[in-house]
Parts: sequence; C-alpha cells; structure tokens
Amino acid sequence: MTGKAQYTQFHPRWYRPRVPVLWWLRRRSYLLFVLRELSSVFVAWFVVFLLLLVYAVAQGPQDYQRFLDWSAAPGIILLNAVALSFVVIHSVTWLFMLSPHAMAVRLRGRRLPAAAIGAGNLVAWVLVSAIVLFLVLG
Repeated sequence: MTGKAQYTQFHPRWYRPRVPVLWWLRRRSYLLFVLRELSSVFVAWFVVFLLLLVYAVAQGPQDYQRFLDWSAAPGIILLNAVALSFVVIHSVTWLFMLSPHAMAVRLRGRRLPAAAIGAGNLVAWVLVSAIVLFLVLG
C-alpha cells in the first residue's frame, strides 16, 4: 500500500437522514430553543436603536427630532413591538430558566439549588422594576 486511500466502485455512503426544514416546530422545547436563539437578533436591534438615539441626542435638537420622527413610522413601531416581545422571551428564558442551571453558586461549601437561584433572580427583577417604576412615575 502506498499510503493513498483507495476507493472502490462500491464505496459505502454515509447515512444522512432527511430532516425537514421546520423540525423545530415538532416539540415545545425545540421551539423555545429556536425562539431564544432568534431573540438575540432583536436584542442586537435594540442596542443599535439605543445607540442611534444616543447619537441623535448628542448631535442636537434637530437630529433628535428627526430621530423621533423616524422612530414614529409605523414600520419602526411594528419592528420595535416585535423586538420587545422577543426581548421578553430572551429575558425570561435566560434569566429564569437557564441561568439557575448555568450558575454554580456555592454557599458554605454547598451548591445552591436551581430553584433558589431562580427565586433570587425573580426577587431582584421585581425590586429593580419597582425602583424603575417609582423613578418614572415619581
């Protein structure tokens, strides 16, 4: 043998099962996984939108008003509404479902259970929301 791979006419083919394009619609867990991954695109959109807002404010009142007029367009409002729903999905699935399992919080040498971490996240979220609500509403 010379070291080169030798192939025959009857070389076996790899088994590759056909997977439908919408495979992720079959189970709820798959659907949530795909929606969570897709939500990162909308999180990025919110970051870009916020950066555009900050830039417009820094440029002066005319650019800020132009930004407000642009952001009041029906297409941008619809995009932001869809983005908000995906950001809520992203936040809930990461903060309350995944982070308790991903975080290894130890207290007195023992790992805290996922339910305790999730409850702590929920309490922190409620407190921060209450503070923001107090600051916004006065």
